[in-house]
Amino acid sequence: MASRTGLIYNEQMMSYRLLWDYPVCSVEIPERLSTSYEKLKYYGLVERCIPLSVREAVEEEIMLVHSLDYIEAVKSTASMNVEELKTFSYNYNDVYFHPNSYHCAKVSLGATLQLVDAVMLGKVRNGMALVRPPGHHSQKSEACGFCLFNNIAIAAKYAKKTYGTKRILIVDWDVHHGQGTQYTFEEDPSVLYFSWHRYEHQQYWPGLKDSDYDAVGKGKGTGFNVNVPWNKAGMENADYLTAFLYILLPMAYEFNPELILVSAGYDTAIGDPEGEMCATPECFAHLTQLLMPLANGKLCVVLEGGYNLRSLSESVCMTVRVLLGDPVPQLIGQMVPCISAMETIQNVRAVHQPYWNYFKNQGSVFIKDPSTKKLNLGIEEDSKATTVDEKKVTMVSNVNQDFDEFMDSHMRKVLVLTPRVRTALADCGEKLTKLDQCLQVEEKKITMEEVGILISGGDSVHLKDENLLLSLGKIFPLIDKITKREVRNGVVVSSTLSSGVFAARYSTTVGASRVLLLVLGEADIPTDVKEDAKVLVVQIYGKQDEKKRSNYYIPICWKEYNEWDGDLLYTLFEFILPLAYGYRPELVILAVGSNIGIQAVTVAHLTYLLQVLAEGRILVISQASDLVETLVSSLLGDPLSAMSSFVLKQENVLVLLKLRQELKQHWKLL
Repeated sequence: MASRTGLIYNEQMMSYRLLWDYPVCSVEIPERLSTSYEKLKYYGLVERCIPLSVREAVEEEIMLVHSLDYIEAVKSTASMNVEELKTFSYNYNDVYFHPNSYHCAKVSLGATLQLVDAVMLGKVRNGMALVRPPGHHSQKSEACGFCLFNNIAIAAKYAKKTYGTKRILIVDWDVHHGQGTQYTFEEDPSVLYFSWHRYEHQQYWPGLKDSDYDAVGKGKGTGFNVNVPWNKAGMENADYLTAFLYILLPMAYEFNPELILVSAGYDTAIGDPEGEMCATPECFAHLTQLLMPLANGKLCVVLEGGYNLRSLSESVCMTVRVLLGDPVPQLIGQMVPCISAMETIQNVRAVHQPYWNYFKNQGSVFIKDPSTKKLNLGIEEDSKATTVDEKKVTMVSNVNQDFDEFMDSHMRKVLVLTPRVRTALADCGEKLTKLDQCLQVEEKKITMEEVGILISGGDSVHLKDENLLLSLGKIFPLIDKITKREVRNGVVVSSTLSSGVFAARYSTTVGASRVLLLVLGEADIPTDVKEDAKVLVVQIYGKQDEKKRSNYYIPICWKEYNEWDGDLLYTLFEFILPLAYGYRPELVILAVGSNIGIQAVTVAHLTYLLQVLAEGRILVISQASDLVETLVSSLLGDPLSAMSSFVLKQENVLVLLKLRQELKQHWKLL
């Protein structure tokens, strides 16, 4: 299996530009490509990627989506003068033509198909295509919004025809609705199309009723078209992330795609004159990482919009870093979604409730009457919500001549140094196939006195367990390596899950100010740990005492203790990740018990997804030694097999809904 990232860039696609005064199209310039590529070179990312060649698409490929008459019309622009080009362009909505447009559009599409070929044939694991013109607005017989041929839609049709791909996920994170892509697949259940876009109650371009949340597809494709219409400008990282966690990821896992195509428009990023949104570049690193466990890692990212050259280029680089396997930076900014975003997300979930198992146990309240919006959502009017919305407006208005200075400062905060070793092991056996890719850490002797200072005297009964001390002798050196950034993550086998508690406490003494401890199975949690804000404990097991719950010790008491796979994934998206993003841990400790009714592949996906937190610093403690191979592969970033079980138990969902209601005032992403 290919283990690297493909990159496509070619100067041919810069050989057209606007030839007359047409302000609406003036932002689509060749420098969008060259600036992005130069920034990739500046960060040393180009040399780490596999360069892929471009080619011109042929008419047969273009006709997978577009009509022959339209192709012939576009072809005719190659011989037109400026006045003729102007007249021809005005036949369409917000698009311009140049004598080289037809050639560049064929190269842009051909480059996209080259990336699909490379990924599907295993020449690369994933990749990015820097292309122009973009494509997602163009339709069967119509150019639109800078787009001539619909690169992503044709790529999906091409993958189905050439490779027999049965399920394709298209993620469109451009700030504009990709109506051309939607129209192509709105009756096709083999393509799940997800688009968020600035909408403003149909007042923002392209101003279509078909862009609203209730446009869910037609015929057999009903439920496979997902629109997330933002009804105000200034959406931030928390808003985008919430849409991913609460809408896209549950759908995507249930859909189980074989290929993911991203219409990567960076006009959603801060500083963009078209989008007027506030997502910072590292947000796209998180979005990319959250998609990578799906489709066996087959992910093709194709450029669409993005018109602030600095914001565009930094965001492109963040995306490529994660495709290459670099750590995901911490998200900057307040992790509180605005009320308008939550209204949209609620409506999307409600309208799709009949079509997706993950939403069927939710309340189906639609929000239409402005006077009842806050009541329906259960959102209280408080100064926090008002401040967040005012802050968005302020951020948009302050994007001016000081933007480069802001970006310089911001990028210094979020650029992450990559540890020289990714994964460390402590006494995990000598038969692992990936042993040569890991650092083996020697254990050390731990005394009762050393461990005793980590907990209160009332819980000293734990120290009588010699196996615990032996386990901590393996765990503490791993934590030292992770907190010193000598390795990114680690795996250890321990006979007791209680070692996770001591690991968390030890971590806070060696530099981690906030630790997320996720325990799957039975483990005694000392009283002083339950009350310690430095350690957020989430424990999933059936026998805890719910009365002991606090804001920092959260037992999830499921009644049925078997076949947790679907429930665990649901809990990850609906509860654990929203909780964790609000907490901002500097280290994640996952303690996995044996015989807990979870398949190895599910634990692999859980481990992979948790790496969006804490810059990927995660320690996995497993009671089962036969799970180590799977854990190591996941921590190394290897492609994952698809999950096979998505059964949700209604009683477990209700437990989670109750917890969210109780905790949402403290943890705002809930």
